[in-house]
Amino acid sequence: MYSRWPGIKLTPVQKSNFHKIFEYMIPGILKEHDPETFYWPSTPSSGGAFDDPEDPNRGDTHYWTVWHGNKPYSDYRNHFSRYTSEFGISSLPALKTVESFTLPEDRNIYSYIMERHQRNFEGNTKLMNYMSQIFLLPGNFETIIYATQLAQAEAVKFGVEHWRRNRGRCMGAMYWQVNDAWPVASWASIDYYFRWKALHYYARRFYQPMMISCQEEGLLTQGPNPNLQPLIKAAIEKSFRLSVANETLQEKKLTVQWEIRDRNAKILKEKSVPVNAPALSSTWLEKVEVFDIALNDEYLSYHLLDGKELISEGTVIFSLPKYFHWADPKLSYTIQGDTITVKAVAYAKSVEIQNKNEDLLLSDNYFDMNAGEKNVKILSGKCGANLHLRSVYDIK
Repeated sequence: MYSRWPGIKLTPVQKSNFHKIFEYMIPGILKEHDPETFYWPSTPSSGGAFDDPEDPNRGDTHYWTVWHGNKPYSDYRNHFSRYTSEFGISSLPALKTVESFTLPEDRNIYSYIMERHQRNFEGNTKLMNYMSQIFLLPGNFETIIYATQLAQAEAVKFGVEHWRRNRGRCMGAMYWQVNDAWPVASWASIDYYFRWKALHYYARRFYQPMMISCQEEGLLTQGPNPNLQPLIKAAIEKSFRLSVANETLQEKKLTVQWEIRDRNAKILKEKSVPVNAPALSSTWLEKVEVFDIALNDEYLSYHLLDGKELISEGTVIFSLPKYFHWADPKLSYTIQGDTITVKAVAYAKSVEIQNKNEDLLLSDNYFDMNAGEKNVKILSGKCGANLHLRSVYDIK
């Protein structure tokens, strides 16, 4: 219902036509030809008749206070819609996609060509705003692309996991958007040339039927202003609460394991907790206070297991990525057949695996890993002579 946009007001005739088409004609046709299919008159909507379509207590809502309203993405946790059917944050497409519509001299985020290939007016300024809230300023254009894609992925993940943890109140979340109609910076998770951005790999994880997520409290949610931190450091809550989502039709007996680790991934504290996860549920674990955690040097790693099978995992820091004292993970890899084995000597966040043509499709990418190894399957594309690996450590 586009009357919600500032400056756009529907006339009485337009409203009348809307009612006739979407609340009388189409429902009547569907009732006759497809009576088994549920029909909803619009989005966002509380059910029809222009009756407060953004009411969080009824129907579905669109939530653009983050992005269009410039709120930090931590604001998603203040929103408890019954169904969030549209929200998102923009990012740049892959470098090879940018090269398809630019000359070398155009590859500056504020050039005319780059701003012309942006779906949102002032979108590149907003994009840099959200990137800079959590990451250091990248030193080159290629790293800016990587950082904007991670900012987008982290933000959407933050929102979806929040809504999934609150299942019962919140019954769905769909981000805008999946793909692009032209090569452009946008909210899409797959760019025009079908190259997967970081968000699309993240989505495979945060939409999986059984998932573990973390509601942490730290600088991101409470005190990101560095000028105030010396005054309020003692008052900043440092805690986490894990949650297990089970969207299957079977009750599951699972195990949650978590560790507090230092930046080299050495385990400082750990715990294992059995969890009974009913079908179609979100199950919260007890809140854990971590008063003495070193904000910029230690992190939380967590895992969900079904017997010995790892189903879902993740990590969180209680600082911001731009303040965290990252150790060099010294990423390396080997390839055997269709399997890439990535190795890290320290905590590595959002590990990207990329070939020269940026056309690899992998079983996983842009993932967090503790020191050790991770195997990734090549689904399509050729690795060539060299792969490029990087992580958040390299955003500087």
